[in-house]
Amino acid sequence: MRPRLPIWFRQPLPAGAAAGRVKGLLERQKLHTVCEGAKCPNRGACWRDSAAAFLILGNACTRDCRFCAIPHDSHPAPPDPGEPARLAEAAAALSLRHVVVTSVTRDDLPDGGAAHFAATIRAIRARVPGATVEVLVPDFQGDGNALDRVLAEHPDVFNHNVETVARLHPPVRPQADYRRSLAVLRHASQAGARTKSGLMLGLGETDAEIAATLRDLRAAGVALLTLGQYLAPSPAHHPVARFVPPAEFDRWRDEALALGFASVASAPHVRSSYHAEELVAAPCPAGRDGARPSKNPAEWCDPADGGTTSVSSALVLRKPSLPRPSSTFTAP
Repeated sequence: MRPRLPIWFRQPLPAGAAAGRVKGLLERQKLHTVCEGAKCPNRGACWRDSAAAFLILGNACTRDCRFCAIPHDSHPAPPDPGEPARLAEAAAALSLRHVVVTSVTRDDLPDGGAAHFAATIRAIRARVPGATVEVLVPDFQGDGNALDRVLAEHPDVFNHNVETVARLHPPVRPQADYRRSLAVLRHASQAGARTKSGLMLGLGETDAEIAATLRDLRAAGVALLTLGQYLAPSPAHHPVARFVPPAEFDRWRDEALALGFASVASAPHVRSSYHAEELVAAPCPAGRDGARPSKNPAEWCDPADGGTTSVSSALVLRKPSLPRPSSTFTAP
């Protein structure tokens, strides 16, 4: 039997004309969203606000993670070459200022879909030149050339989720690897990208494991962090071990900020792409639903780039130029 949602987690799913308009636009453009694919509980609210996290490279995944609702297919259809342009048109139609693009994992493709990510970033920049672009990428099986192909397009935010603590990777993400995910984030950070990652809580992790994971993420150079409650999509998925109360999310947010994360969204309903624009803009005005800007005085808000830049005394350390692509990156 699936556990009942606690009262403090329940929320209405807003409907209305705005949500219907977004859904209709996505259907007309033959686009997928992680909102629907992952059965996100926030999808109604996001669509009401004319926001969506686009899902590229199809709607079936070559991996079969036990936390995820997206269907598994070991031989999905080839990438659609027209998808980047249609996605950019949808972003323009929705007047998006911050476009979030994620994908299913495509271990069947030689580059894991990296070229498709790059084409999508270019299409968005051409069609909606004022928008920032956030990508949430798979691990590309540790292929540094694939990763560098995405980084060469300089996405405004580079997101890769570790999802859970190291001990729970085998039962929850059997085809992924905790150390490899950290290596992806470290590689992107060292290339000058603003990096982001996220954890689901309530899978059975301990406080000590959460704290260790936060330290690992900071050591990998991650600046932006999301923490949210895990929900099992079905009885066949990994069960919910417990519902983490809001006060604990507040505590983890404060601990993460103390570790030096630039901004943290930590609350039961937080998902990786929920209010992503507010999170990346911190510590300009505080975000919503658990997002709070850094209390660290070494974090400075640069209105020109909409985010934080670390400073040491009067020296502002801005994004360095991208190094030459490397063929591999090494897990710690």
